[in-house]
Amino acid sequence: MSEIDAVLHEWINICGVDDLNPNSGVCAIVIKEQVAIFYETIGDNLYAVSNYDPVGGANVLSRGILGSNKGRPVIASPLYKQHFDLLTGECLEQPEHCLSVFEVRTHNDSVQIRCS
Repeated sequence: MSEIDAVLHEWINICGVDDLNPNSGVCAIVIKEQVAIFYETIGDNLYAVSNYDPVGGANVLSRGILGSNKGRPVIASPLYKQHFDLLTGECLEQPEHCLSVFEVRTHNDSVQIRCS
């Protein structure tokens, strides 16, 4: 197994838990890809999706607005306001667009993403 292949199956430290802003997002570069990480205080949930908005064509989703749609946690793009499901990556208004979704957790006061 190559070094890159090994990294792709491990948890990677992204930031400290204290670096997250409640009910908003931050952006991190994980193996050359921008990832938007959201901390939702209701339910104490973490989500991680691609920061790239496929509709607007820009890396901006970490600046979107957290919410819910029919009980689904979503992020509203700051560009054209499409809603992306934070669990599946699906765009609710335009299902032909989808985000990459990453496993995310806290461990020893760090936020970690699993790349697989």
